[in-house]
Amino acid sequence: MDHIDAKILGCLTKDARMNASMISQKVNLSVSAVIERMKKMEASGLIRGYTARIDEKMAGFHVQAMISIRLEHPKYNAEFNRQMCSLRCVMECFYITGDFDYIARIGVSSTEELTKALNDIKQIPGVSLTRTYVVLDNIKESTSLIPRVL
Repeated sequence: MDHIDAKILGCLTKDARMNASMISQKVNLSVSAVIERMKKMEASGLIRGYTARIDEKMAGFHVQAMISIRLEHPKYNAEFNRQMCSLRCVMECFYITGDFDYIARIGVSSTEELTKALNDIKQIPGVSLTRTYVVLDNIKESTSLIPRVL
């Protein structure tokens, strides 16, 4: 990856619908060269896909929360992972170090739905402790990190 690839990634993370012609103007490269570079980044797995970013509140998910989750034992990890992936309200879930094993970001329509989501998570085999933090405001949101290239 070089600085031109990083610029292309920057364009795509700002607007995944930006076409190769528009990108070529921004990075001072021919359209065919931009397309070739994008194909290489896709083939290597660096670009995993293109998606639309949705405003969660406008979509009806007025309550977001971060939930720290501790499991009794690592033997529960696989089943926990499977069940978390099946919960519609779970937007992201990370396996972490520290006092907890996982942290999940969830989106729900109401505090009643948050209660249900918490109960669903607490019923997963092996869950021994949860801590819930309701999100008041999103200070910074980014879809990807763009590598710095010297």
